[in-house]
Amino acid sequence: MIAAFGEYEMEYDALSPEIVISIGGDGTLLAAFHEYEHRLNETAFVGIHTGHLGFYADWRPNEAEKLVKYIANGKYEKVRYPLLKTTVYYELGKKEAVYLALNESTIKSSGGPFVVDVMINESHFERFRGDGLCMSTPSGTTAYNKSLGGALMHPSVKAMQLTEMASINNRVYRTIGSPLVFPEHHQVKLKPVNDKDFQISVDHLSILHRDVREIIYEVADVEIQFARFRSFPFWKRVHDSFIED
Repeated sequence: MIAAFGEYEMEYDALSPEIVISIGGDGTLLAAFHEYEHRLNETAFVGIHTGHLGFYADWRPNEAEKLVKYIANGKYEKVRYPLLKTTVYYELGKKEAVYLALNESTIKSSGGPFVVDVMINESHFERFRGDGLCMSTPSGTTAYNKSLGGALMHPSVKAMQLTEMASINNRVYRTIGSPLVFPEHHQVKLKPVNDKDFQISVDHLSILHRDVREIIYEVADVEIQFARFRSFPFWKRVHDSFIED
């Protein structure tokens, strides 16, 4: 495929590409996104899926030559999807960690009970007890969020969705018990109640964070760009992936 670029006066540039072609599945494209997340304003992504149809990879291997021609002729538009920004602040003055997610970020206990205070725009909302929480992007709502009973959101909606993992609800402990959707410019803060060590995931990356003071989720001020060469509506992808192909 790289050899075909030479026929159309295109160059392979792994450092500063205008278009990144991901060959594999959605997981491969997630990895490509994180590799080039430092230049999201300059790079667009397109996926060739080698297995089942993906939400991010919508070209088949036998269409690769057609795709190269489209790229060479510049016949595409750029479609932007919202991203999730996760900021982890620590005790003892340690520098905060900042992550971008294309699908979701999850937080779980490192071993003990998972108990956090949920703050919405600096106002206390609830004290959550359970297995963990998942915050997803609109496009990520079709992934782990869906298995947790979350709603599916169209990627044109600039928002994020919080879903619970096995919350504890009884006479003493109460949570909202349903997914929450937050618009752009809203901030969700999670503050540890007892244990300050958490297993935090961002897409396919999972890291143990110790001495956490708080975690802040918000819609990122940058977006991912996809090179769109043909119409493939989001709801058709949902239909083909979960109902019938």
